[in-house]
Amino acid sequence: MQDDAELNAHELLLRLAGRLSDDQLWRFRDWLASGALPVLCRVLPRALLHDRIGLTVQEHGQLRAIGAAPGLASSVLGLDEVPAHRYTFSSESPDQAVTGDSVGVVLGATLRNRVGVGDVRCSWRHAVGEPSRRVVLASATADHHRLTGEVQRMLRALGEHDPCVEVLPQGFDLTPYHLAALDVSDLLCTGAADLVHS
Repeated sequence: MQDDAELNAHELLLRLAGRLSDDQLWRFRDWLASGALPVLCRVLPRALLHDRIGLTVQEHGQLRAIGAAPGLASSVLGLDEVPAHRYTFSSESPDQAVTGDSVGVVLGATLRNRVGVGDVRCSWRHAVGEPSRRVVLASATADHHRLTGEVQRMLRALGEHDPCVEVLPQGFDLTPYHLAALDVSDLLCTGAADLVHS
């Protein structure tokens, strides 16, 4: 059951990409990867309430399934559908042509031919008044939350303060945020698993 709760938590955090702040999202994912699901169950509903972030019926179900307190979970705003995100995506960073992409090279070298990993892609997210952000999208067969934590820690070691890492399970219903990011993404490498984002 713990594995189901971890997968539900991972998928819920995927669905909240572009809605929760990058700082909150990477921390919540890091906690999940570190085995702190009980902490996440207490903190996530409070963050959603504090920031007035609503959930769809499916997302409410996932929040309850991970073990969030029923009173807190039911207090989170309800939504009929996932709201539109405010981002645009491109395949290159504005300064990438001049400086190259050493972070992409390290990611590719680390994840190439990795067992359980499919394709690893990268796009750049843009919003008015915010710096461009790298978004890493990877497909994986298992341990999605642990791979997310590993890649986040790698990106932080390489200087990205709030890494945006989206490890997508097989059969995950992609959100508009993920579809937009994947649409313009560049392939960094391919792992050993025969998985392709669709």
